[in-house]
Amino acid sequence: MELLANGVFWTALLANLLAQTLKLFLYYRLEGRFQWERFLETGGMPSSHSATVSALAVSVGLREGFDSPLFAVAAVFALIVMYDATSIRRAAGLHAQLLNQLVEELQKLVEKGFAQEPLKELLGHTYLEVLVGALLGLLVALAVYALFPAW
Repeated sequence: MELLANGVFWTALLANLLAQTLKLFLYYRLEGRFQWERFLETGGMPSSHSATVSALAVSVGLREGFDSPLFAVAAVFALIVMYDATSIRRAAGLHAQLLNQLVEELQKLVEKGFAQEPLKELLGHTYLEVLVGALLGLLVALAVYALFPAW
């Protein structure tokens, strides 16, 4: 039950939920309708991965000190996650997009076609999406620390 009292954990989770909720409203503004499945999807603006790990790192820094070994671990972890979001996962999404185009062209050539579901293309993030997610996480961590300093 110690996890329930862990403010660092809840701050990171709050940043994640806020980022995913913001996606719903941003895509609503862009597309004119709510797409509830976006709440559980990866990719898009803002990066919930970046918001989560930056809130985690900042919370650890605020609680334990920015010179602590624990902050160093959290900060390096955050950098790895954000690098992965903009490189490996983004590349996988671009590959999925190209493969979907190839399958679509192939289906046009074959009468029966394939019963193939399109691959998920929105896997990674642009640098801007990661930056906005990281800033969101920073703001959430600072707000939680200011409102609940003993947590």
